[in-house]
Amino acid sequence: MNPEFKYYLVEAIPRIFCGIIFLFQGYDKLFNVKIAGLMEVLEMESKKRQVPKALLGFMAVFTSVVEFVGGLLLIVGLFKNVVLTLFGLDLIFVAIAFSYMNPVWDMKHVYPRLILVLILFVMPNDWNYFSLDNLLSHFIK
Repeated sequence: MNPEFKYYLVEAIPRIFCGIIFLFQGYDKLFNVKIAGLMEVLEMESKKRQVPKALLGFMAVFTSVVEFVGGLLLIVGLFKNVVLTLFGLDLIFVAIAFSYMNPVWDMKHVYPRLILVLILFVMPNDWNYFSLDNLLSHFIK
């Protein structure tokens, strides 16, 4: 096996895995639970904290769309750094919301996603062999 090939796989496997996790999380929010259902749950949890409905609406739509579209883009390897930045913001919003609603919340769903995003951020960009970003960079040069 070509030694460089394993570096390409080391980048591709966590990128695709992370993309799948976020894609299906966003898909569930957009198409199964739907934004209205998500808002209902968030409003019930936040009534005692008096969170503005507009803020809840923005966060529900932002996280759902970023997770779905970003997951799809990450799987194919397009705009990786932008997507990872948006995932970072998404995770910060989720952490703030969970902490505000319930100061002692279970991090088992957020922490692994955070680790994956951070790992992907620190990987060298020249390892992005199996990605649309890499393919397009050959046509742009």
